[in-house]
Amino acid sequence: MGELLIYGATGYTGAMAAEHAHDLGLRPVLGGRNADKLAAVAARLDCAYRVFDVDDRSAVDDALTGAEVLLNCAGPYLRTARPLMEAAIRTGTHYLDIAAELDSYRLAEHFDGAATAAGVMLLPGSGGSVAMLGCLAAHTAARVDHPQRLRIALHVAGSMSRGSAISASENLTTDTLHRVDGSLVPQDQSAVEAFDFGFGDVACTPVTLPDLITIGRATGIANIDTYVYASGDAFPDGALADLPDGPSAAQRATDRYHAVAVATGGDGRTVSSVLDTVNGYTFTPLAAAHAARRVLAGDVRPGFRTPVEVFGAGFAETIADTHITDR
Repeated sequence: MGELLIYGATGYTGAMAAEHAHDLGLRPVLGGRNADKLAAVAARLDCAYRVFDVDDRSAVDDALTGAEVLLNCAGPYLRTARPLMEAAIRTGTHYLDIAAELDSYRLAEHFDGAATAAGVMLLPGSGGSVAMLGCLAAHTAARVDHPQRLRIALHVAGSMSRGSAISASENLTTDTLHRVDGSLVPQDQSAVEAFDFGFGDVACTPVTLPDLITIGRATGIANIDTYVYASGDAFPDGALADLPDGPSAAQRATDRYHAVAVATGGDGRTVSSVLDTVNGYTFTPLAAAHAARRVLAGDVRPGFRTPVEVFGAGFAETIADTHITDR
């Protein structure tokens, strides 16, 4: 296999992704800005490392030259996605990340043509909710004829990592959006819907998720609404800099994530499916490492792609303790 470079490998999620990649036998090269922290993680995993900043174009190109796959785990992606996508296209390196911000996916759409011409795949959301919800959406949509509408809700449980909280705060969108007839348009934020994740109906709030782009792209469904239900300390108060790195292993084991998808076919028939999985901070680095392994093994389609397009609707259920149940 070729070389996997993981940027942001000293962060909470990036370090776990590096550990999973190491356990899969990928021997990743670790990247980041802090030499001391990188050296410590690299020593623990017996990996090589490269110190560089995404704002240094020459250093980024040097670091990516020779790498077949780049996994970007360094948020906020508002700052890192553009320079690393551009460098990936210049150096012929397939780009993966774990972004949850809409702008990263709009950026991948923007670079779709250039990436295709360069033979480079852009796969934002290789782990995390985009991989979860994309697989659930494709699975559910396949149960109806000519799917016309999809409503999907994510249950976020437990606490948020400091990096995720900071990234989310810097990527707030002023509009709550949904997809109507193929276009992203404002949604009424008060249009709360009830969904049952397996523990009774709960009120879910409309939210702008990148899945509005990725699910539309992968399934062709023109009308998509996305919702979230948060339990625990999913959206923290107070100073974000004072938050812990992320939930503990015990907290992750307790706080499972869930999702519900409701698909409506051209004949008006409606079906639903429920996804039950491990905590998002357990799923994300594991799914990203498996995605990187599959790309290194040749699962590549140049241009902007989604996990379900490349790996199929069953990808999420290959990750840890993840199950989809039909209703």
